[in-house]
Amino acid sequence: MSSEDRPVEGLLPWFALRVRNRAEELVASAVASKGYEVFVPTYLDIRKYASCVKKIDAALFPGYLFCRLNVNNRLPLLTTPGVHHIVSLGGVPCAIDEAEIAAIRLVVDSKLPATPWPYLTTGHHARIESGPFAGLEGIVIQLKGRERLVLSVNLLQRSVAVEIDRSWVRPLGAVGPGSLMVP
Repeated sequence: MSSEDRPVEGLLPWFALRVRNRAEELVASAVASKGYEVFVPTYLDIRKYASCVKKIDAALFPGYLFCRLNVNNRLPLLTTPGVHHIVSLGGVPCAIDEAEIAAIRLVVDSKLPATPWPYLTTGHHARIESGPFAGLEGIVIQLKGRERLVLSVNLLQRSVAVEIDRSWVRPLGAVGPGSLMVP
């Protein structure tokens, strides 16, 4: 285990579970009933149909949920209906960095508009210096005239974009070709 995968303050590490699509909340309830700590980040999605517009809570990471667990005792979890597998690298379950989960939790708790976002590897990193996300680091982009901070869960290669105020941001530098940084 690397230092980033070690439990924080005696807590078990977070792992990503691949679950049945559009059943994240249902599977999370079943997993939680077995005594596991579960986190399913959601956002308010506006869906337009021919006859109406509906606002629903949708998963920020469709088909995934996060769970604290001891990987040496994972059978009860894997036998839960709707759980496909624990996300692994080379057949070994891989813990998610505690800071990535904390950042996603902060975004969800803020109630600011957030949305799933394609995983990004290029652009400029920035640190939020003030506001509700002070201390978070991510990639700043501009969409529809508004600045957003893109946070990533590297293991899943998935990202989330949340609206931010330009005055909160301090650039940290480029990580690759093609600038996405807001001027």
